[in-house]
Amino acid sequence: MSQHETAEALRLLAGVETATIGHFRDDGFMAPSIQGLGEATRICGPALTAALPGDDGSALAGALAQARPGDVLVVDRQGDERHACWGAVLTAAALAVGLAGVVIDGPVTDLTAIRASGLPIWFRGRSPLTTKRRGGGTVGGTVRCGGVTVRPGDLVLADENGVAVLDPAEALAVARYALTLQAEEPGIIARLRAGETLADIQAAAAMRRP
Repeated sequence: MSQHETAEALRLLAGVETATIGHFRDDGFMAPSIQGLGEATRICGPALTAALPGDDGSALAGALAQARPGDVLVVDRQGDERHACWGAVLTAAALAVGLAGVVIDGPVTDLTAIRASGLPIWFRGRSPLTTKRRGGGTVGGTVRCGGVTVRPGDLVLADENGVAVLDPAEALAVARYALTLQAEEPGIIARLRAGETLADIQAAAAMRRP
């Protein structure tokens, strides 16, 4: 996929709801327990990946050193559900480098500070027990987050409903089809309000399909 096509996919995905993609795809959706903080927002950007073993959060500093504006940091906690790897200081660092957002397969801490900062973040719960700097972890490899395999450069779309991961080669087609479905929705709602039944509307749509 060319850089132009990737840029166009990102532009279109900014208007796509993850739940719309869920109408026609089954793969690439993170566990529903990974949810966003605060008011509804939507982000989309290329994945910057990091994997943190156990209570070791060392790799996050390296990840932020490699981050480009617009990246979405995806953090694989490798099964650890006790230690918060993210808080107020990392939030400030993420904003300084221009991250679009953060997705963590584990808990965070300092929620008040994160919420006040405006940094979009998706995570599993909260914990006062934090990671330490022990010198381990990796940056830039293939990871697992929320049950989904994420490669560096995959496109991450996250909103009020959850997180979806798209192969860049498929993202443009997915975005275009999703926007087509979303454009049809207001008309369907108007027809329902006018007295048509959902069964009749769906039957009519099925008859129009080739």
